Amino acid sequence: MDIRTKAVHTGVYKDKSYNSVTTPIYPSSTFYFDALGKNKGYDYTRSGNPTRTALEENLADLEGGVGASATCTGMAAVTAVLFFLKNGDHLIAGDDIYGGTYRLFSQVLPNMGVEVSFINMRDLEAVKSAVNERTRMIWIETPSNPLLNIVDLKSVIEIAKDNKCLSVVDNTFLSPYFQRPFEFGADMIIHSTTKYLNGHSDVVGGAVMYANKEVEERGRFLVNALGISEAPFDAWLVLRGVKTLGPRMEAHQQNALAVAEFLEKHPNVKRVYYPGLASHPQQDLIKQQMRGFGGMLSFELDTAQVSPDQLFQKLKYFCLAESLGGVESLIEHPWLMSHSSMGPEGLKKSGITEETIRVSLGIEGTQDLIDDLDQALKS
Repeated sequence: MDIRTKAVHTGVYKDKSYNSVTTPIYPSSTFYFDALGKNKGYDYTRSGNPTRTALEENLADLEGGVGASATCTGMAAVTAVLFFLKNGDHLIAGDDIYGGTYRLFSQVLPNMGVEVSFINMRDLEAVKSAVNERTRMIWIETPSNPLLNIVDLKSVIEIAKDNKCLSVVDNTFLSPYFQRPFEFGADMIIHSTTKYLNGHSDVVGGAVMYANKEVEERGRFLVNALGISEAPFDAWLVLRGVKTLGPRMEAHQQNALAVAEFLEKHPNVKRVYYPGLASHPQQDLIKQQMRGFGGMLSFELDTAQVSPDQLFQKLKYFCLAESLGGVESLIEHPWLMSHSSMGPEGLKKSGITEETIRVSLGIEGTQDLIDDLDQALKS
C-alpha cells in the first residue's frame, strides 16, 4: 500500500456506532470494568487509550514496524529509549545531533552511570573504534541537525548488530515518507511528532517505533512506567496532521530545493547544506537510503555583509523560532538557539558556527520565500 494511503486510512475507522470517518477522541482518564479482571481492553489512560492506540497503529504502519509508543514530547521518546540502558553501559552517538539530545546525552546520562562517546559517525572506522565491551546502543541521526550530514544506515547498523548493540535512528528530519530505517535493520526509530508527522505547529509529541515484539514489549513497559505517554487530544491532533504527510513533504521539498539553489548563488551566503544539491558530498549514499531530500536546509551567512539579526528582522514570511516541520517557514540561529546547550566546544566540534543559519521551509509560495530571503540578505 502506498504510504500516502496508509497515512490517511490506518488507525481511523474505530467508530462502530456512527461510522465516523475521523478517529474519536477518548478523553477519559479511566475506564470501568465489567467485572474483576474483565474490561474492554483499557483501564487507565496512562497505560492505554483508544485514541493513542489508533495513532500508534498509524505510525507503526508508516515506518514498517511491529508497533509504536506515542509519547508526550519528542524528548520523552528519546528518554524512553535510553532506559533500555543501565549503569555501566556505553552509548555511541554522532557529534552533530540535535541540541536537546546532545544535552541529555552529555549532561544527564553520565550522572546515571552511562558513558557516551560523541564521534564523527560518517567515519565508519571511527564508529568501529568507538565500540567497546560495554557498548549497548548506537544512536543515529540522519540527516543530522542542523548540517544535514548523512550517516550510512546500512553500515552503521551492521556494526551495531555485529557487536550485539541496539541501533536507534532519529528519523524526524525526513519522516517515513522519505526514509525508512527499518529497511536497513534498525531496532528502533524515534520521532518528534511535533515536527513533520503532525506538521501544523499546534502540538508537542513523540513516538518510538519498534522493529520486533521483544523490543516493543520492553519499550511499552518503559513508556508506561515512566509516565510519558501522549494525551488523547494530542494524539488525535497528530493523527489528524499525519493524513497530509505526503503532499506536505512534497511541498516542503519543492521549496527547500528551490531556496537552496537560490542561496547557493547568493553573494552574501558562503555555503549551503542541503542533500538535494549536487554540491552535497554524499550523493551516492543519499541515493541509496533516501527517497527524497526533505524540507530542512542550513547555510553559512557572510556576516561581514549582513548580521544574523539584520537578516531576521527584515524577513516577512519566515518566523524566527525554534522547531521545524510546520506548514509555515521558520528560521533560527543554532549557535544561540536550538543547539546552544552544546556549548562552544561542542558546537565547534560538530561544525556549527556563529554564521550557521537553519531554515525549515514551509508550504508557502516558492517565489514569495525566495523574494523574501533576497530582500533580507541585501539589507
